[in-house]
Amino acid sequence: MTPARSPLSPADRPRPGLRERKKIKTREGIRAATYALIKEQGYDATTIEQIADRAEVSPSTVFRYFPTKEDIVLTDEYDPLMLEELRARPAGESWTDSVRYAVHKAVDAMTAEDPEVVRVRARLAVQVPAVRSRMIESMSETGRLLRVALAERSGLAPDSLDVRVYATALVGGLMEVTMSWAENGFRDDLRVLVDRALHVLEHGLPSGNP
Repeated sequence: MTPARSPLSPADRPRPGLRERKKIKTREGIRAATYALIKEQGYDATTIEQIADRAEVSPSTVFRYFPTKEDIVLTDEYDPLMLEELRARPAGESWTDSVRYAVHKAVDAMTAEDPEVVRVRARLAVQVPAVRSRMIESMSETGRLLRVALAERSGLAPDSLDVRVYATALVGGLMEVTMSWAENGFRDDLRVLVDRALHVLEHGLPSGNP
Protein backbone atom coordinates (compact mmCIF):
# COMPACT_ATOMS: atom_id res chain seq x y z
CA MET A 1 0.00 0.00 0.00
CA THR A 2 1.46 3.33 -1.03
CA PRO A 3 1.96 5.77 1.86
CA ALA A 4 -0.28 8.83 1.59
CA ARG A 5 0.67 12.40 2.28
CA SER A 6 -0.74 13.99 5.42
CA PRO A 7 -2.55 17.30 4.90
CA LEU A 8 -2.79 17.76 8.66
CA SER A 9 0.99 17.96 8.96
CA PRO A 10 2.01 21.66 9.12
CA ALA A 11 5.00 21.08 6.85
CA ASP A 12 2.71 19.80 4.10
CA ARG A 13 0.49 22.89 4.06
CA PRO A 14 1.38 25.97 2.01
CA ARG A 15 2.11 29.12 3.99
CA PRO A 16 -0.89 31.46 3.82
CA GLY A 17 -0.55 34.98 2.42
CA LEU A 18 -0.25 38.09 4.56
CA ARG A 19 -3.98 38.87 4.53
CA GLU A 20 -4.90 35.35 5.55
CA ARG A 21 -2.23 35.35 8.27
CA LYS A 22 -3.78 38.53 9.69
CA LYS A 23 -7.20 36.88 9.71
CA ILE A 24 -5.80 33.82 11.44
CA LYS A 25 -4.10 36.03 14.05
CA THR A 26 -7.37 37.88 14.70
CA ARG A 27 -9.33 34.63 15.05
CA GLU A 28 -6.72 33.20 17.42
CA GLY A 29 -6.72 36.41 19.46
CA ILE A 30 -10.48 36.30 19.85
CA ARG A 31 -10.40 32.64 20.86
CA ALA A 32 -7.56 33.21 23.35
CA ALA A 33 -9.44 36.15 24.92
CA THR A 34 -12.60 34.07 25.18
CA TYR A 35 -10.93 31.12 26.88
CA ALA A 36 -9.07 33.41 29.29
CA LEU A 37 -12.29 35.15 30.30
CA ILE A 38 -14.16 31.87 30.67
CA LYS A 39 -11.39 30.59 32.93
CA GLU A 40 -11.58 33.76 35.03
CA GLN A 41 -15.34 34.21 35.36
CA GLY A 42 -17.21 31.37 33.68
CA TYR A 43 -18.98 31.02 30.36
CA ASP A 44 -22.30 32.73 31.14
CA ALA A 45 -20.65 35.82 32.63
CA THR A 46 -18.43 36.33 29.60
CA THR A 47 -19.87 38.78 27.06
CA ILE A 48 -18.97 39.61 23.48
CA GLU A 49 -18.08 43.14 24.59
CA GLN A 50 -15.60 41.78 27.15
CA ILE A 51 -14.12 39.44 24.57
CA ALA A 52 -13.70 42.27 22.07
CA ASP A 53 -12.05 44.48 24.70
CA ARG A 54 -9.65 41.73 25.77
CA ALA A 55 -8.80 40.89 22.15
CA GLU A 56 -8.44 44.58 21.29
CA VAL A 57 -10.97 44.44 18.46
CA SER A 58 -14.49 45.80 18.03
CA PRO A 59 -17.60 43.71 18.88
CA SER A 60 -18.52 43.86 15.19
CA THR A 61 -15.17 42.25 14.35
CA VAL A 62 -15.90 39.44 16.79
CA PHE A 63 -19.27 38.85 15.12
CA ARG A 64 -17.67 38.99 11.68
CA TYR A 65 -15.47 36.05 12.58
CA PHE A 66 -17.88 34.22 14.89
CA PRO A 67 -21.68 34.69 14.57
CA THR A 68 -22.26 33.57 18.19
CA LYS A 69 -20.30 33.17 21.40
CA GLU A 70 -20.78 29.42 21.05
CA ASP A 71 -19.03 29.52 17.69
CA ILE A 72 -15.93 31.04 19.29
CA VAL A 73 -15.69 28.00 21.55
CA LEU A 74 -16.45 25.39 18.92
CA THR A 75 -15.10 26.63 15.57
CA ASP A 76 -11.78 25.25 14.37
CA GLU A 77 -10.01 24.50 11.10
CA TYR A 78 -9.87 20.74 11.42
CA ASP A 79 -13.00 19.61 9.54
CA PRO A 80 -11.76 20.71 6.08
CA LEU A 81 -8.36 19.25 6.85
CA MET A 82 -9.95 15.95 7.87
CA LEU A 83 -11.70 15.88 4.51
CA GLU A 84 -8.33 16.38 2.83
CA GLU A 85 -6.89 13.53 4.89
CA LEU A 86 -9.68 11.17 3.85
CA ARG A 87 -9.27 12.08 0.19
CA ALA A 88 -5.52 11.48 0.44
CA ARG A 89 -5.81 7.95 1.82
CA PRO A 90 -5.01 5.00 -0.51
CA ALA A 91 -8.00 3.82 -2.54
CA GLY A 92 -7.57 0.23 -1.38
CA GLU A 93 -7.71 1.09 2.32
CA SER A 94 -10.92 0.28 4.17
CA TRP A 95 -13.16 3.24 4.94
CA THR A 96 -12.97 2.56 8.68
CA ASP A 97 -9.16 2.55 8.60
CA SER A 98 -9.17 5.80 6.61
CA VAL A 99 -11.53 7.45 9.09
CA ARG A 100 -9.49 6.18 12.04
CA TYR A 101 -6.32 7.61 10.53
CA ALA A 102 -7.91 11.01 9.80
CA VAL A 103 -9.55 11.33 13.20
CA HIS A 104 -6.35 10.32 14.98
CA LYS A 105 -4.45 12.97 13.04
CA ALA A 106 -7.04 15.60 13.97
CA VAL A 107 -7.01 14.60 17.66
CA ASP A 108 -3.21 14.66 17.72
CA ALA A 109 -3.11 18.08 16.03
CA MET A 110 -5.67 19.57 18.42
CA THR A 111 -4.08 18.20 21.58
CA ALA A 112 -0.60 19.20 20.43
CA GLU A 113 -1.77 22.77 19.82
CA ASP A 114 -3.45 23.29 23.21
CA PRO A 115 -4.70 20.25 25.17
CA GLU A 116 -6.37 22.42 27.82
CA VAL A 117 -8.52 24.17 25.21
CA VAL A 118 -9.69 20.79 23.91
CA ARG A 119 -10.78 19.83 27.43
CA VAL A 120 -12.48 23.18 28.06
CA ARG A 121 -14.49 22.84 24.86
CA ALA A 122 -15.61 19.34 25.79
CA ARG A 123 -16.47 20.44 29.33
CA LEU A 124 -18.55 23.36 28.07
CA ALA A 125 -20.41 21.07 25.68
CA VAL A 126 -21.47 19.00 28.68
CA GLN A 127 -22.25 21.87 31.04
CA VAL A 128 -23.73 24.59 28.80
CA PRO A 129 -26.89 23.74 26.84
CA ALA A 130 -26.29 26.51 24.28
CA VAL A 131 -22.81 25.16 23.51
CA ARG A 132 -24.12 21.60 23.26
CA SER A 133 -26.90 22.70 20.91
CA ARG A 134 -24.46 24.57 18.67
CA MET A 135 -22.12 21.59 18.77
CA ILE A 136 -24.90 19.40 17.35
CA GLU A 137 -25.44 21.91 14.55
CA SER A 138 -21.71 22.05 13.88
CA MET A 139 -21.46 18.27 13.74
CA SER A 140 -24.22 18.26 11.13
CA GLU A 141 -21.97 20.35 8.91
CA THR A 142 -19.12 17.92 9.60
CA GLY A 143 -21.45 15.14 8.49
CA ARG A 144 -22.09 16.89 5.19
CA LEU A 145 -18.34 17.13 4.58
CA LEU A 146 -17.91 13.45 5.37
CA ARG A 147 -20.72 12.55 3.00
CA VAL A 148 -18.73 14.10 0.16
CA ALA A 149 -15.63 12.07 1.00
CA LEU A 150 -17.61 8.87 1.55
CA ALA A 151 -19.45 9.32 -1.75
CA GLU A 152 -16.16 9.81 -3.61
CA ARG A 153 -14.75 6.62 -2.11
CA SER A 154 -17.85 4.43 -2.48
CA GLY A 155 -19.23 5.72 -5.78
CA LEU A 156 -22.59 6.37 -4.12
CA ALA A 157 -24.39 9.70 -4.26
CA PRO A 158 -23.61 11.98 -1.27
CA ASP A 159 -27.34 12.40 -0.60
CA SER A 160 -28.11 8.67 -0.81
CA LEU A 161 -29.65 7.13 2.28
CA ASP A 162 -26.72 4.77 2.88
CA VAL A 163 -24.18 7.58 2.84
CA ARG A 164 -26.34 9.87 4.99
CA VAL A 165 -26.92 7.17 7.61
CA TYR A 166 -23.24 6.23 7.88
CA ALA A 167 -22.00 9.83 8.01
CA THR A 168 -24.60 10.80 10.61
CA ALA A 169 -23.79 7.75 12.73
CA LEU A 170 -20.09 8.58 12.55
CA VAL A 171 -20.35 12.22 13.59
CA GLY A 172 -22.89 11.32 16.28
CA GLY A 173 -20.51 8.70 17.61
CA LEU A 174 -17.63 11.16 17.69
CA MET A 175 -19.78 13.68 19.53
CA GLU A 176 -20.66 11.05 22.13
CA VAL A 177 -16.95 10.26 22.47
CA THR A 178 -16.32 13.91 23.35
CA MET A 179 -19.21 14.02 25.82
CA SER A 180 -18.24 10.75 27.51
CA TRP A 181 -14.61 11.87 27.74
CA ALA A 182 -15.62 15.07 29.55
CA GLU A 183 -18.26 13.45 31.75
CA ASN A 184 -15.67 10.97 33.02
CA GLY A 185 -13.10 13.59 33.94
CA PHE A 186 -10.89 13.14 30.86
CA ARG A 187 -9.27 10.14 32.46
CA ASP A 188 -9.41 8.01 29.30
CA ASP A 189 -7.21 8.32 26.23
CA LEU A 190 -9.22 10.18 23.60
CA ARG A 191 -7.71 8.11 20.79
CA VAL A 192 -8.76 4.90 22.53
CA LEU A 193 -12.32 6.20 22.88
CA VAL A 194 -12.37 7.08 19.19
CA ASP A 195 -11.24 3.54 18.33
CA ARG A 196 -14.00 2.07 20.51
CA ALA A 197 -16.62 4.18 18.74
CA LEU A 198 -15.33 3.16 15.31
CA HIS A 199 -15.32 -0.49 16.39
CA VAL A 200 -19.00 -0.24 17.31
CA LEU A 201 -19.82 1.36 13.97
CA GLU A 202 -17.92 -1.35 12.12
CA HIS A 203 -18.99 -4.41 14.11
CA GLY A 204 -22.18 -3.42 15.92
CA LEU A 205 -23.04 -3.23 19.60
CA PRO A 206 -21.07 -5.73 21.71
CA SER A 207 -22.99 -8.27 23.75
CA GLY A 208 -23.39 -7.55 27.44
CA ASN A 209 -23.44 -11.26 28.22
CA PRO A 210 -20.29 -12.89 29.64
